[in-house]
Amino acid sequence: MASSSSSGLTFKLHPLVIVNISDHYTRVKSQMNPPTIPSLDSNSNSSSTNGGADVMASQAPRVYGCVIGVQRGRTVEIFNSFELLYDPSTSSLDRSFLEKKQELYKKVFPHFYVLGWYSTGSDAEESDMHIHKALMDINESPVYVLLNPSINHAQKDLPVTIYESELHVIDGIPQLIFVCSSYTIETVEAERISVDHVAHLKPSDGGSAATQLAAHLTGTHSAIKMLHSRIKVLHHYLVAMQKGDVPCENSLLRQVSSLLRRLPAIESGKFQDDFLMEYNDTLLITYLAMLTNCSSAMNELVDKFNTAYDRHSRRGGRTAFM
Repeated sequence: MASSSSSGLTFKLHPLVIVNISDHYTRVKSQMNPPTIPSLDSNSNSSSTNGGADVMASQAPRVYGCVIGVQRGRTVEIFNSFELLYDPSTSSLDRSFLEKKQELYKKVFPHFYVLGWYSTGSDAEESDMHIHKALMDINESPVYVLLNPSINHAQKDLPVTIYESELHVIDGIPQLIFVCSSYTIETVEAERISVDHVAHLKPSDGGSAATQLAAHLTGTHSAIKMLHSRIKVLHHYLVAMQKGDVPCENSLLRQVSSLLRRLPAIESGKFQDDFLMEYNDTLLITYLAMLTNCSSAMNELVDKFNTAYDRHSRRGGRTAFM
């Protein structure tokens, strides 16, 4: 497997594809390895049960599916994906199921085409090339999206790798091999809202609000840290360009100038006035809501007092003074 691709294609991956693959893997894994109920037998039985559970847990399943999207020139944008049925005995995909799913998706998304397939695992295997070649009649140059489901806390990048296939001559024999390709994450407004909603869901283990706040602050801190690192890289690059260490690129300078022109709008006096006006209006609405609630509670208290005093005065022959 070569280190990087030389095709010159630009890949854009949408978060929906990653969510679909992760959901597919989680469902299959939970079905293959259901939660075991602890036994009430002796320690010998429990030890054998734990051993069997460890063996089942060590067998991580692999899932397969197709990725769909569009290709505009040299840009390949992967929008969505759907699952496929895999036959382990023949090491092949269910062709009829694939054609049926492709026909259904073609009715809903007429502009989307099958760009390749996906699977899970730590690295591409030799058996993956058989599936890759089987899809070449649908797409002559399919892409292979591989998701690594293992958790690595030291890894900061997404555990997703996109492979292309290239024809290389090895030992005098032309062979297809997988080569890694770089990609970027592309999102639309609906995806950003959905991903943000999923990220703010309450944990299933009954996590407290403090836990969710800590997770939110951690994500914000990571985003600010990433922004700071990228600004630092951009600053070093501009300093090196000013010194003449790197060649001057007018297109990059125009993009930097466009970015810097947005900053004074935040520090201008008009922005401060508008911000203070919005802030004061929000506080005023909040105070009015509090006064309304207090007035409503006071009215209820007066009504209850009048009702109670009226009953007491009727028994004693007195009249109410309120």
